Amino acid sequence: MDRLYYAGDSVLTGSAIAKALIDYAGALADVRESATIRIPTRRADGSLGHSTVLIGPASELISDEEPGEHEELVDDELVAYMAAETRKLRNIAVVGDVDEEEYDDY
Repeated sequence: MDRLYYAGDSVLTGSAIAKALIDYAGALADVRESATIRIPTRRADGSLGHSTVLIGPASELISDEEPGEHEELVDDELVAYMAAETRKLRNIAVVGDVDEEEYDDY
């Protein structure tokens, strides 16, 4: 599990979810866009919850591994969605930075 620190607070979520969220936030920052993402979380009493996180250019996220007695939170569909969005944004950022005249001969 990972504890995400954001805006003076923190939430506990799955490690893959935290990594995908940070990657997505970085890609959004590169293109100066933002998004809101709802992620599964583990509350202090061990019950399941959800948090909605606004990520983008001003996001300052920190993720720390945190051992715990509860089962790892997994949301493969959410992780796949964030990974796909990250890839789209990174492709846009790369294409937008290419000098097309430099490649006219190819």
